Amino acid sequence: MGGAAGGTVRGRLPAARLLVAALWAGTLWALGYVAAPAAFAVLDSGQAGDLVAVLLTRQAWLSIACAVVLLVLLRMSADLAPPRRRFLSLLVLAMLACALVIFVGLQPAMAQLRELAGPGGVRASPYWTEFAVMHGVSQLFHIVQSLLGAWLIVRIR
Repeated sequence: MGGAAGGTVRGRLPAARLLVAALWAGTLWALGYVAAPAAFAVLDSGQAGDLVAVLLTRQAWLSIACAVVLLVLLRMSADLAPPRRRFLSLLVLAMLACALVIFVGLQPAMAQLRELAGPGGVRASPYWTEFAVMHGVSQLFHIVQSLLGAWLIVRIR
């Protein structure tokens, strides 16, 4: 009877891996390609920026949680050959690195520039060029993370 229960757990690992990967990638896509553009379409720039900053912070914490869960699930996955498990782990770590670059490096720096710009907004400030460059780099990391997420979903099954 213990073998049957162990087989059931092992049988659920691929589904759990796929579910966590889909959650992670899906939230990246929803935020980056639906929610953020919609916020900037209906709110003024300052309000939209504030909203998207909050959403990105929550996305970063979700990314960290999904990465940890996936790494644990991959470590437990006896159904995967070691080279494939290593590859998937590296893919998860690459996605996590993208999230951390945005969350720890770019978002705080961009928030500081928005604060320094004052009530007139960053576009009307001397910090606009620096902010725009950081924003572009942040978008690039988000795109890379989104593409890695698609690759992860395809390969994790």
